Amino acid sequence: MLKAFYASATGMRAQELMIDNTANNLANVNTTGFKRKHINFADLLYDTTQPPGATTLNAGFKPIGLQIGSGVRAVGTTNLFSQGTPTETGIATHMAIEGDGFFRVIQGNQIAYTRDGSFTTNDQGQLVTAEGFFLDPQVTIPQNATNLAISATGNVSWQIDGQTVNGPQLQLARFINPEGLQNLGDNLYAQTAASGQEILSNPGTDGAGRVRQKFLEWSNVEVVSELVSLITAQRAYEINSRAIRAGDEMLSSASDLVR
Repeated sequence: MLKAFYASATGMRAQELMIDNTANNLANVNTTGFKRKHINFADLLYDTTQPPGATTLNAGFKPIGLQIGSGVRAVGTTNLFSQGTPTETGIATHMAIEGDGFFRVIQGNQIAYTRDGSFTTNDQGQLVTAEGFFLDPQVTIPQNATNLAISATGNVSWQIDGQTVNGPQLQLARFINPEGLQNLGDNLYAQTAASGQEILSNPGTDGAGRVRQKFLEWSNVEVVSELVSLITAQRAYEINSRAIRAGDEMLSSASDLVR
Protein backbone atom coordinates (compact mmCIF):
# COMPACT_ATOMS: atom_id res chain seq x y z
CA MET A 1 0.00 0.00 0.00
CA LEU A 2 2.85 2.39 0.80
CA LYS A 3 4.08 2.04 -2.81
CA ALA A 4 0.87 3.74 -3.96
CA PHE A 5 1.68 6.70 -1.73
CA TYR A 6 5.13 7.19 -3.22
CA ALA A 7 3.96 6.61 -6.80
CA SER A 8 1.15 9.13 -6.41
CA ALA A 9 3.55 11.62 -4.82
CA THR A 10 5.84 11.42 -7.86
CA GLY A 11 2.79 11.92 -10.06
CA MET A 12 1.79 15.05 -8.16
CA ARG A 13 5.34 16.39 -8.43
CA ALA A 14 5.33 15.69 -12.17
CA GLN A 15 2.09 17.63 -12.63
CA GLU A 16 3.53 20.52 -10.61
CA LEU A 17 6.42 20.67 -13.09
CA MET A 18 3.94 20.45 -15.95
CA ILE A 19 2.02 23.45 -14.60
CA ASP A 20 5.25 25.37 -13.98
CA ASN A 21 6.33 24.78 -17.58
CA THR A 22 2.90 25.68 -18.97
CA ALA A 23 2.83 28.86 -16.90
CA ASN A 24 6.23 29.85 -18.30
CA ASN A 25 5.02 29.24 -21.86
CA LEU A 26 1.92 31.36 -21.29
CA ALA A 27 3.96 34.12 -19.61
CA ASN A 28 6.09 34.36 -22.78
CA VAL A 29 3.25 34.37 -25.29
CA ASN A 30 4.30 37.87 -26.42
CA THR A 31 8.08 37.36 -26.11
CA THR A 32 9.82 37.92 -29.44
CA GLY A 33 11.42 34.76 -30.80
CA PHE A 34 10.40 32.67 -27.77
CA LYS A 35 10.13 28.91 -28.33
CA ARG A 36 7.73 26.97 -26.15
CA LYS A 37 9.04 24.18 -23.95
CA HIS A 38 7.74 20.63 -23.56
CA ILE A 39 8.54 18.38 -20.56
CA ASN A 40 9.47 14.75 -21.20
CA PHE A 41 8.55 12.17 -18.55
CA ALA A 42 9.63 8.56 -17.94
CA ASP A 43 8.33 5.86 -15.61
CA LEU A 44 10.45 4.78 -12.64
CA LEU A 45 11.83 1.36 -11.73
CA TYR A 46 9.46 -1.59 -11.45
CA ASP A 47 9.05 -4.04 -8.59
CA THR A 48 9.20 -7.29 -10.55
CA THR A 49 7.60 -10.19 -8.70
CA GLN A 50 7.57 -12.36 -11.80
CA PRO A 51 9.18 -11.35 -15.11
CA PRO A 52 7.48 -11.96 -18.46
CA GLY A 53 8.66 -15.19 -20.04
CA ALA A 54 9.21 -17.02 -16.76
CA THR A 55 9.03 -20.80 -17.06
CA THR A 56 5.92 -22.62 -15.89
CA LEU A 57 5.48 -26.08 -14.33
CA ASN A 58 4.78 -27.62 -17.73
CA ALA A 59 8.04 -26.25 -19.12
CA GLY A 60 6.27 -23.45 -20.97
CA PHE A 61 6.65 -19.70 -20.67
CA LYS A 62 4.32 -17.25 -19.01
CA PRO A 63 3.08 -14.72 -21.61
CA ILE A 64 2.94 -11.92 -19.04
CA GLY A 65 4.69 -10.99 -15.83
CA LEU A 66 3.84 -9.26 -12.58
CA GLN A 67 5.46 -5.83 -12.35
CA ILE A 68 4.34 -2.85 -10.27
CA GLY A 69 5.74 0.58 -11.12
CA SER A 70 7.14 3.18 -8.72
CA GLY A 71 5.84 6.34 -10.36
CA VAL A 72 7.16 8.94 -12.78
CA ARG A 73 10.01 11.39 -13.15
CA ALA A 74 10.85 14.32 -15.43
CA VAL A 75 13.78 13.56 -17.73
CA GLY A 76 14.13 16.85 -19.59
CA THR A 77 12.59 19.81 -21.35
CA THR A 78 12.53 20.14 -25.12
CA ASN A 79 12.55 23.46 -26.97
CA LEU A 80 10.08 23.27 -29.85
CA PHE A 81 11.64 25.32 -32.65
CA SER A 82 8.60 25.60 -34.89
CA GLN A 83 8.28 28.86 -36.81
CA GLY A 84 6.65 31.77 -35.01
CA THR A 85 4.39 34.22 -36.84
CA PRO A 86 6.30 37.05 -38.59
CA THR A 87 4.88 40.43 -37.54
CA GLU A 88 5.66 43.65 -39.37
CA THR A 89 7.04 46.49 -37.24
CA GLY A 90 8.29 48.90 -39.91
CA ILE A 91 11.56 49.43 -38.02
CA ALA A 92 14.57 49.13 -40.35
CA THR A 93 16.84 47.44 -37.77
CA HIS A 94 14.32 44.69 -36.96
CA MET A 95 14.80 41.27 -38.56
CA ALA A 96 12.95 37.96 -38.54
CA ILE A 97 14.36 34.59 -39.59
CA GLU A 98 12.09 32.56 -41.85
CA GLY A 99 13.41 29.03 -41.51
CA ASP A 100 16.28 27.53 -39.54
CA GLY A 101 19.07 29.46 -37.90
CA PHE A 102 20.01 31.85 -35.13
CA PHE A 103 21.54 35.30 -34.99
CA ARG A 104 24.94 35.37 -33.30
CA VAL A 105 25.44 37.94 -30.54
CA ILE A 106 28.42 38.75 -28.34
CA GLN A 107 27.55 38.31 -24.67
CA GLY A 108 30.58 39.30 -22.64
CA ASN A 109 33.39 36.93 -23.66
CA GLN A 110 31.18 34.31 -25.30
CA ILE A 111 28.99 33.90 -28.36
CA ALA A 112 25.28 33.45 -27.72
CA TYR A 113 22.45 32.73 -30.14
CA THR A 114 18.97 34.17 -30.50
CA ARG A 115 15.87 34.16 -32.69
CA ASP A 116 14.95 37.61 -31.38
CA GLY A 117 15.71 40.07 -34.16
CA SER A 118 14.60 43.24 -32.35
CA PHE A 119 17.94 44.95 -32.86
CA THR A 120 18.49 48.66 -32.44
CA THR A 121 21.47 51.02 -32.65
CA ASN A 122 23.54 52.27 -29.72
CA ASP A 123 25.24 55.66 -29.40
CA GLN A 124 28.00 54.50 -31.79
CA GLY A 125 25.58 53.32 -34.46
CA GLN A 126 26.27 49.62 -33.76
CA LEU A 127 23.46 47.08 -33.98
CA VAL A 128 22.75 45.66 -30.51
CA THR A 129 20.07 43.69 -28.71
CA ALA A 130 17.74 45.24 -26.13
CA GLU A 131 20.31 44.22 -23.48
CA GLY A 132 23.15 45.93 -25.38
CA PHE A 133 24.82 42.78 -26.79
CA PHE A 134 26.51 43.30 -30.16
CA LEU A 135 25.30 41.51 -33.28
CA ASP A 136 28.05 39.31 -34.74
CA PRO A 137 29.40 40.14 -37.27
CA GLN A 138 29.23 43.69 -35.94
CA VAL A 139 27.32 46.21 -38.02
CA THR A 140 28.11 49.91 -37.52
CA ILE A 141 25.81 52.33 -39.30
CA PRO A 142 27.26 55.84 -39.87
CA GLN A 143 25.37 58.75 -38.35
CA ASN A 144 24.67 60.29 -41.75
CA ALA A 145 23.47 57.03 -43.31
CA THR A 146 19.97 56.72 -44.73
CA ASN A 147 17.84 53.98 -46.27
CA LEU A 148 19.24 51.01 -44.32
CA ALA A 149 18.52 47.86 -46.30
CA ILE A 150 18.96 44.21 -45.28
CA SER A 151 18.30 41.69 -48.02
CA ALA A 152 16.80 38.25 -47.58
CA THR A 153 20.30 36.80 -48.02
CA GLY A 154 21.79 39.00 -45.28
CA ASN A 155 23.45 41.71 -47.38
CA VAL A 156 23.50 44.97 -45.39
CA SER A 157 23.69 48.32 -47.18
CA TRP A 158 22.81 51.98 -46.67
CA GLN A 159 23.09 55.25 -48.53
CA ILE A 160 25.32 58.26 -47.85
CA ASP A 161 24.75 61.36 -49.98
CA GLY A 162 22.80 59.26 -52.44
CA GLN A 163 25.57 56.68 -52.83
CA THR A 164 25.00 53.07 -51.81
CA VAL A 165 27.51 51.70 -49.30
CA ASN A 166 27.75 47.96 -48.67
CA GLY A 167 28.06 46.81 -45.08
CA PRO A 168 29.00 43.38 -43.68
CA GLN A 169 27.38 40.13 -44.72
CA LEU A 170 25.14 38.67 -42.00
CA GLN A 171 25.50 35.00 -41.11
CA LEU A 172 23.19 32.58 -39.36
CA ALA A 173 24.20 29.71 -37.08
CA ARG A 174 22.54 26.31 -37.23
CA PHE A 175 22.98 23.22 -35.07
CA ILE A 176 22.53 19.53 -35.75
CA ASN A 177 20.57 19.31 -32.48
CA PRO A 178 19.14 22.74 -31.59
CA GLU A 179 17.12 21.13 -28.78
CA GLY A 180 20.46 20.63 -27.02
CA LEU A 181 21.08 24.39 -26.69
CA GLN A 182 21.12 25.81 -23.17
CA ASN A 183 18.60 28.52 -22.32
CA LEU A 184 20.36 31.58 -20.88
CA GLY A 185 17.39 33.92 -20.51
CA ASP A 186 17.16 37.29 -22.32
CA ASN A 187 16.04 35.29 -25.42
CA LEU A 188 19.56 33.81 -25.69
CA TYR A 189 20.91 30.28 -26.06
CA ALA A 190 24.39 28.85 -25.53
CA GLN A 191 26.10 26.09 -27.47
CA THR A 192 26.61 22.80 -25.60
CA ALA A 193 28.12 19.41 -26.29
CA ALA A 194 24.57 18.15 -26.89
CA SER A 195 23.79 20.76 -29.54
CA GLY A 196 26.97 20.14 -31.50
CA GLN A 197 29.19 22.77 -33.08
CA GLU A 198 27.64 25.75 -34.85
CA ILE A 199 27.29 25.62 -38.62
CA LEU A 200 27.63 29.10 -40.12
CA SER A 201 25.88 29.93 -43.39
CA ASN A 202 24.73 32.97 -45.28
CA PRO A 203 20.96 33.41 -44.99
CA GLY A 204 19.11 31.46 -47.65
CA THR A 205 21.99 29.03 -48.31
CA ASP A 206 22.93 25.55 -47.03
CA GLY A 207 19.63 25.09 -45.21
CA ALA A 208 19.71 28.40 -43.33
CA GLY A 209 16.56 30.53 -43.25
CA ARG A 210 16.11 33.86 -44.97
CA VAL A 211 16.12 37.25 -43.28
CA ARG A 212 13.04 39.45 -43.43
CA GLN A 213 13.73 43.10 -42.64
CA LYS A 214 11.24 45.24 -40.68
CA PHE A 215 9.63 42.11 -39.24
CA LEU A 216 9.92 40.24 -35.94
CA GLU A 217 9.22 36.58 -35.27
CA TRP A 218 6.54 36.24 -32.61
CA SER A 219 6.42 33.54 -29.95
CA ASN A 220 5.28 30.11 -31.17
CA VAL A 221 3.18 29.53 -28.03
CA GLU A 222 -0.38 28.43 -28.81
CA VAL A 223 -2.56 29.72 -26.00
CA VAL A 224 -5.38 27.22 -26.52
CA SER A 225 -3.00 24.23 -26.44
CA GLU A 226 -1.33 25.54 -23.29
CA LEU A 227 -4.68 26.01 -21.57
CA VAL A 228 -5.63 22.42 -22.43
CA SER A 229 -2.30 21.26 -20.95
CA LEU A 230 -2.98 23.34 -17.85
CA ILE A 231 -6.40 21.76 -17.31
CA THR A 232 -5.06 18.26 -17.98
CA ALA A 233 -2.22 18.72 -15.45
CA GLN A 234 -4.63 20.09 -12.85
CA ARG A 235 -6.99 17.13 -13.22
CA ALA A 236 -4.11 14.65 -13.12
CA TYR A 237 -2.87 16.29 -9.91
CA GLU A 238 -6.32 15.88 -8.36
CA ILE A 239 -6.52 12.20 -9.41
CA ASN A 240 -3.12 11.47 -7.85
CA SER A 241 -4.17 13.15 -4.61
CA ARG A 242 -7.32 10.98 -4.60
CA ALA A 243 -5.14 7.86 -4.94
CA ILE A 244 -3.27 8.90 -1.81
CA ARG A 245 -6.58 9.51 -0.02
CA ALA A 246 -7.88 6.10 -1.14
CA GLY A 247 -4.74 4.40 0.17
CA ASP A 248 -5.07 6.20 3.48
CA GLU A 249 -8.69 5.07 3.83
CA MET A 250 -7.73 1.46 3.07
CA LEU A 251 -4.99 1.55 5.73
CA SER A 252 -7.45 3.06 8.16
CA SER A 253 -9.94 0.26 7.46
CA ALA A 254 -7.21 -2.35 7.95
CA SER A 255 -6.18 -0.84 11.28
CA ASP A 256 -9.81 -0.86 12.47
CA LEU A 257 -9.91 -4.66 12.10
CA VAL A 258 -7.65 -5.16 15.14
CA ARG A 259 -9.64 -2.91 17.44
